[in-house]
Amino acid sequence: MLADAAGAVLTVDLAALVANWRLLCSLHPSGPVAGVVKGDGYGLGAAPIAEALFAAGCRHFFVALPQEAMAIRLRVPGAMVAVLSGLIPGTEDAFIVRDITPVLGSLAEIDAWTAAGKRAGVRLPAILHVDTGMARLGLDQTAWHAVCQDPLRLAGIEVRYLLSHLVSSEIPTDPTNETQRTRFASIRSAFPAIPGSFANSSGIFLGPDWGSDLARPGAALYGINPTPDRPNPMRPVVALHARILSTRDIPAGTAVGYNATWTATRPTRIATAAIGYADGLHRAVSGRLTGFFDGTPIPLVGRVSMDLTTFDVTDCPAAEVGGWIEIIGPSQSPDAVAAVAGTNGYEVLTSLAPRLRRVYKPA
Repeated sequence: MLADAAGAVLTVDLAALVANWRLLCSLHPSGPVAGVVKGDGYGLGAAPIAEALFAAGCRHFFVALPQEAMAIRLRVPGAMVAVLSGLIPGTEDAFIVRDITPVLGSLAEIDAWTAAGKRAGVRLPAILHVDTGMARLGLDQTAWHAVCQDPLRLAGIEVRYLLSHLVSSEIPTDPTNETQRTRFASIRSAFPAIPGSFANSSGIFLGPDWGSDLARPGAALYGINPTPDRPNPMRPVVALHARILSTRDIPAGTAVGYNATWTATRPTRIATAAIGYADGLHRAVSGRLTGFFDGTPIPLVGRVSMDLTTFDVTDCPAAEVGGWIEIIGPSQSPDAVAAVAGTNGYEVLTSLAPRLRRVYKPA
């Protein structure tokens, strides 16, 4: 039930999220499937999402930053929690104390982690990130050659996985996918005993040749379509509703909202809803997005402002004060909102603001 005191409510269906994870597991028989919960669980709340995935059997989690790892560490006891951004200098002791696994992407990080292990008197677990085409983080060709020439450099590290990240896996015909697959196979051949982690959400759908010992889906868990050229195989996880604060009748010729970007061409009923760009509704959808009231489409008119957005409900007489306008839900996916905003579903979800009231449907 939507919370009475809230202006806008974000509902997260944890059962659907777990079902998505299980589907991805079934499509990746070569090894387990991790849960990527960076960006506060793609804007939906990392802690409850990690708990739900852990209860379902997930034992590998990836985040972007050390503080994100610390926020979920106690929620997933015994699971691997890995930090994709690597080992920030000076954080070694925090990683060790909290049993957090760094994803090492440079020779300097490898050496720092080895030194930390020597100080602690143990071989510390880590994941090695090798760059096969993204050119962001990860050991480049020169650095990887240095590791291969001096394998004792890794002697003080318990290397759990070799990891790389696909560039264009959502486009199955992109030749980069095969290039990266070949490069990763070559890299792994130098250390065949070390498990590999390769496929992301869309990579899982490229087929078994892109499988590895550990897949790392993110967006697909949350209902974002990993196969944009085909119908979405994932269950919807997110719903976003905004409360109607007021309705008013305006005559033709009346402008609505900042800078008078929209003017009524007929006698119009305007509903003002408690949602704006401070909640994560992108200003770019101004005058372009459609909301829904009990399945009836209602156009967004005028500019999205910080806290308020206006809709034309002339043809929807049931839309009254206290009612709820669907922004994301059965009638409109995050991907559909993203298409209107000129972005992707990832940004739509990660833009959702902390002030939204969150309701979690249990798994």
